[in-house]
Amino acid sequence: MANLIEIKGVTHAYRTKAGPLPVLDGLTISVPEGEFAAVVGPSGCGKSTLTRLVAGLMKPDQGEVWLHGERVTTPRKTVGMAFQNPVLLEWRTILENVILPLEIVAPSMPQKDRVARAMHLLDMVGLKGFEGKRPSELSGGMRQRASLCRAIVHKPDVLIMDEPFGALDNFTREDLWQTMRDLRAAEPFTAVLITHDLRESVFLGDQVFVLSGRPARTQMVLAVDLPADRTLDVLYQPKAQEMLHTLRDQIRIAQGRDGGAH
Repeated sequence: MANLIEIKGVTHAYRTKAGPLPVLDGLTISVPEGEFAAVVGPSGCGKSTLTRLVAGLMKPDQGEVWLHGERVTTPRKTVGMAFQNPVLLEWRTILENVILPLEIVAPSMPQKDRVARAMHLLDMVGLKGFEGKRPSELSGGMRQRASLCRAIVHKPDVLIMDEPFGALDNFTREDLWQTMRDLRAAEPFTAVLITHDLRESVFLGDQVFVLSGRPARTQMVLAVDLPADRTLDVLYQPKAQEMLHTLRDQIRIAQGRDGGAH
């Protein structure tokens, strides 16, 4: 498979009153088309910066970011984004929130087609019947489901997720992992997931990129050799447990810790 995302030798620093704050240092990542890449690393190592660079919201100081063989220099309509905070608009219904990207990137699309597309996704994630509700009337997990629908309603080539499940309780989080698995099977896309949850990275990812401490480099790439239609039970099997053990060790290295439980 050809690489849809190419991050080539990216170095970036933020300007602060105390001087430049380096966050990325020669970072190189390749994600084949149709694959799901999870990115883990110590807090503050530049994971969220990486998502902004891929989306074209920022330009690196050095290096290049490529999507579909084109260098990224401006925001891309072919990128969908989901964040820890669903940021749904309270003055719009759930349905109206989900169709918002279509109003922007497909203004000539008939309204009935926008509604049909949005309702299809809402039905897939278990929100049929809630399309007329306001965001404040839904639970956190339901709002995040709506946010995921909004992120893929315009059929983006790339879905970027910055800790979308981080603020949810464990039960809701695991339920949404399965929702994401099903969405991906029905709506193929290439994804980059930023997460602090190693179990999440193994359950959802085809590969896991471990970033070093700041300024971040690619410390390790772990291939996730698990079935595409994996269930939560797979996380308790020896192969997954071995992967999680490896990732925990890598995070300790990235943190500069010699040992001890993570």
